[in-house]
Amino acid sequence: MTDDTLLVARVVASQDTRAYGELIRRHQSQIRNFLRRLTRDDAMADDLSQDTFLHGWNKIHTYSGKGSFIGWLLKVAYTTFLQSKRKTDRYQEVLAEVGESGGSVSYTTPSDEATDLDKFMAVLNEQERAVMVLSYACGLSHREISETTELPAGTVKSIIFRAKDKIREQFDIQHHQHG
Repeated sequence: MTDDTLLVARVVASQDTRAYGELIRRHQSQIRNFLRRLTRDDAMADDLSQDTFLHGWNKIHTYSGKGSFIGWLLKVAYTTFLQSKRKTDRYQEVLAEVGESGGSVSYTTPSDEATDLDKFMAVLNEQERAVMVLSYACGLSHREISETTELPAGTVKSIIFRAKDKIREQFDIQHHQHG
């Protein structure tokens, strides 16, 4: 089994589409799940996932090999999400200016079979949600989250702390100190 770095090298060296296809195959479900949890909208997440891999193809030469490729790809996905969000927000402003009514974007809420994680995520703001998903669903370290979101590591830690507090408060979960 070829490791990601070798596949990336092939893509950079010779625009190898088969190697990139293999990278997509390996990582698309993790990227899609990350975006689904962030947007809470499956169709939007699927579109953003495709955009992520397109941006990834165009920017792959910027991957330095430091850190995991999936970490780099999650950063591309997060940036893609933020750019799309800015466009959507701008679109809403334009609609408001021209007096369109009911121009709000509807985010689909997770259905009954939503996991606890999805229910918990719903009470968080976007930044908190991104950090928590990267930490708990993607298993990234604080340092990797810091690189992905371009937030200082201390900020990442305090966002996780604040988000956990919010979740505990909202769902009336008692926090037990061990030790």
